[in-house]
Amino acid sequence: MRIAIYGAGSLGTILGAYLEKDGLSVDLFTRNKAHVDAMNEYGAKVTGTVDFTQKVTAYTPDMMEGVYDIIFLLTKQLENRSTAEFLKDHLSSDGALCTLQNGLPEYDLIEILGKDRVCGATVGWGATLEGPGISRLTSSPDSLTFGMGDIEGFPHEKLLKVSEILSRMGTVENEENFIGARWTKLLINSVFSGMGTVIGGTFGDVTKDKEARNIAQYALKECVDVGKAMGVEFAKIQGFDVVKLMYFSNPLKKAIAALIMPIAMKKHKDIEPSMLQDLKKGKPCEIDAINGEICRYGDITNTDTPVNDMIVKIVREYQESGKIVGKESLKRFAEIIK
Repeated sequence: MRIAIYGAGSLGTILGAYLEKDGLSVDLFTRNKAHVDAMNEYGAKVTGTVDFTQKVTAYTPDMMEGVYDIIFLLTKQLENRSTAEFLKDHLSSDGALCTLQNGLPEYDLIEILGKDRVCGATVGWGATLEGPGISRLTSSPDSLTFGMGDIEGFPHEKLLKVSEILSRMGTVENEENFIGARWTKLLINSVFSGMGTVIGGTFGDVTKDKEARNIAQYALKECVDVGKAMGVEFAKIQGFDVVKLMYFSNPLKKAIAALIMPIAMKKHKDIEPSMLQDLKKGKPCEIDAINGEICRYGDITNTDTPVNDMIVKIVREYQESGKIVGKESLKRFAEIIK
């Protein structure tokens, strides 16, 4: 079986290292030539909450040859359609492309590759690329989970094969309500990645800062309201019912949720949002595929999303100006949250 990880950045490098460590042969692809060279010469070094170095084989995309049975997709969604067109000729006719991206990426990929060749998984952990060949795991080792579930048109036996591969790294949780799991992950990313990027900090920085946490609560409420308007039943993630624990409908529930939020995110407090990582490197980020998705579906369902609208606006300004203002930007939410 030929396996590829396309988009071997922070997450993809760690996934590849774990799979190789467990005895699988995996080809890692990334445009980052310095990263490729370092991994081929020294191996993939995983630091942070774990510490090991694993020999891997890495390439730049122009070096991809032949077809693969399974491709794990971890690139940014900015170029998903063109990426799918490129990978079409490198995915076997009965192969599987499994997207591990944030948001709701399956729809565009299915349109190009077909329902029988696209599945998805949510990722319950985070990482940061420290430098060429080095990726730092920022989540607790016991949170190395994936969520998978059936998608219409994708063969169940093929899903089991992809699931078995991911289980070489961590726990694969069977999601009977996979779309609900996707929405729950989108909720977490829009709230903590979105607000983390706004303040220029980690998930933990959002939960421990009273003002940022307050805004995050309203961002979360908007996400849930939009999802419910779309008919979504949010799924639990890593045993947590995020909506039950952190959604509020009155001041008392809001106060309780504010106390719960730091506890619920404790294992992931050191995650630096990938959007923030991209902005620091002068690269475009996925704001439109994360908070922007909440705003888009809010428009479709006539559900107001003023907090998420402001998060999108601020992050786009950071991207265009090349300057991350940080906590000073929190004052811009004052007129929205009274």
